[in-house]
Amino acid sequence: MSFSSDNVNVFLAVLDHGSFSAAARALSRVPSAVSMQIGQLEAELDLVLFERSTREVKPTEVALTLEPEARQLARQLRRLQQHALNLHQGMERRLTLAVAPELLSAPWNLPLAQLAEDFPSLEVEVLSAPQTAILRWLHDQEADLAILFERVGIDEREAFQEFASELLMAVVAPAHGMAYRLVCPEDLLDNRQVAVASRETRGIDPRLLVSRKLWRTDSHLAALSLVQAGLGWAYLPKRLVDPYLTAGSLVALRFENMSNQIRLWVDVVWLRDRPQGLAARRFIELMRAAKET
Repeated sequence: MSFSSDNVNVFLAVLDHGSFSAAARALSRVPSAVSMQIGQLEAELDLVLFERSTREVKPTEVALTLEPEARQLARQLRRLQQHALNLHQGMERRLTLAVAPELLSAPWNLPLAQLAEDFPSLEVEVLSAPQTAILRWLHDQEADLAILFERVGIDEREAFQEFASELLMAVVAPAHGMAYRLVCPEDLLDNRQVAVASRETRGIDPRLLVSRKLWRTDSHLAALSLVQAGLGWAYLPKRLVDPYLTAGSLVALRFENMSNQIRLWVDVVWLRDRPQGLAARRFIELMRAAKET
């Protein structure tokens, strides 16, 4: 027999509690059964694991040498048992998150860290694309959950949980003609805007697409690069542009009659008629809890 999951637990219980009787109480067994199992293990290994006295048992050097690997085996067995239980309860093998590029720095990573702790065997895939593209992935079941800005209108096929907000700021390069002066709405209409958007505009907040002259990209980093090159103005996440504003390589536009910032709510979205796995449900719960704190 040698080591098995059961006698490893008994071996560790005796180490932890210092006697057969205390280990037996912890394991809900009788002391004679614990003593007999340790004796049988010692006989099969041909090793002395504990020195016996009238009141306590003392681990030998052999036992202390085996202890780290025994504890590692016990942890692995617990993880294996928990993984099997999670699968039985409906945990998916892989969770695919699709994230709008402007939201890659939004606070969805902390709930994901907790999810990884709850389900260490879960495989997670994070994809990024413009909002219209990730909605398409969601409906084509290429993604389990989508993290995106609030949408215009409601799609009855979708369910969502609001969990954060993101501040977008209108910025230009210092050499741009709109830098360092008050800007009127006509200026925004007539100057080229760099937008993080696909060719489809369905579901995109109309406040984000202002100019008659649009350049589009699917990456907020590409948009940042274009703006820094003086090729247009853009609404970009404040947390992204703050270092560039501080360094002077970007300038915040100043509007004469409104704020130069737009606050949009951020949602995690899923399909109503698609059964969610255990990990997806837990992630949604964590996102909801994050909003409440």
